[in-house]
Amino acid sequence: MKILFISWWFPYPPNNGSRIRIFNLLKQLTAHHTVTLLTFSDDAEHDRTQIEGLTPYCADVHVVQHIPFTPSRRQALLGLFSALPRSFVASYSREMQALVNQLAPEHDLILASQVWTSQYALRGDGGLKGIPKVLEELETAVLYEGRDLESDWFWRLRYRPMWWKHKRLVRWAASNFDGITVVSERELRLLEKIAGPRCPAAVVPNGVDLAYYQCDATPQPNKLIFSGALTFFANYGAMDWFLRDVYPLIRAKVPEVHLDITGGTKGVDLNALPQREGVNFTGYLLDIRPAVAESWVSVVPLQVGGGTRLKILEALALGTPVVSTTKGAEGLDLRPGEDILIADEPAEFAQQTVRLLRDPGLRARLAANGRRAVARYDWSIIGDGLHRFLEQVVGAR
Repeated sequence: MKILFISWWFPYPPNNGSRIRIFNLLKQLTAHHTVTLLTFSDDAEHDRTQIEGLTPYCADVHVVQHIPFTPSRRQALLGLFSALPRSFVASYSREMQALVNQLAPEHDLILASQVWTSQYALRGDGGLKGIPKVLEELETAVLYEGRDLESDWFWRLRYRPMWWKHKRLVRWAASNFDGITVVSERELRLLEKIAGPRCPAAVVPNGVDLAYYQCDATPQPNKLIFSGALTFFANYGAMDWFLRDVYPLIRAKVPEVHLDITGGTKGVDLNALPQREGVNFTGYLLDIRPAVAESWVSVVPLQVGGGTRLKILEALALGTPVVSTTKGAEGLDLRPGEDILIADEPAEFAQQTVRLLRDPGLRARLAANGRRAVARYDWSIIGDGLHRFLEQVVGAR
């Protein structure tokens, strides 16, 4: 089958959650299909030099410059009066639409990755009408939860129209796509709550490249790690909570503890975070595997967010036990107390972390169990599931 894959992210190098998912799904799809990639980029000229990293998996790659969201632009102002999200309207690219209109008739399926690319599959000319369309990785939970978590009344008022517009967008997609994938059962329930069973939907979870996530490293006692760019609000909020309410409790029991926080911090006011002794901001690491494999514990204190956590899958594949909130581990089929430790209150999170720091036997058991559990999330298995769903969608037309 010939697939036209439209991506919001330029997927190489695969150095954040979205890029990792897109890159690995491209790799898996090529086992069964021929893929043409149409991808946005923040720096189209630079990323055209990176195409060689995608050529083993794509028959052709076309790169289009993102239109940045500028609130004062005419399109952004018009978006205030649209029934669809303002940024959705303001970022519309005629260049991308022209490419989709031109290339789609040569393909058997259009696969739009993430909701921001959905409009190019649905707003095209008449040549797109008979082509099956699948929206890959529809995400709703982050915005859904944001309605209640924002404490400032002004921002809560702003959330209401944002949420109303997002629901309109989800219903529009569900009415016009032939299939939709989500990354967790929670996302599937939210989709059904908003749009009902308007089109076939399937859970295609995030995965991990088990062959790649191997590292010969010795775990260092008392070393904690959090892997995640603080430029993402959910990661920033997680570290604010952890450093403010949890880390002091751990340090009171284990004074030698230290924490590495990895990932990009560009534009982030690190001084606004609680300042704690033994905390190191590493910045973006080209290869995160040694840092994770050398850590005694990976902490995932997320309070908000949707999807499933690549950081947990990667840590488990490397044999590093995880202490996570319920939200952090949401969507993953892991046994609390056996494959992962779960805690939601500061004192409980600190207690579980201290247990691991003090008990090498517990760490060894969780590391072995975690490695076995994560095997079901290998990208080859995830890719097979997506392939079967796409075949089902095309066969139903």
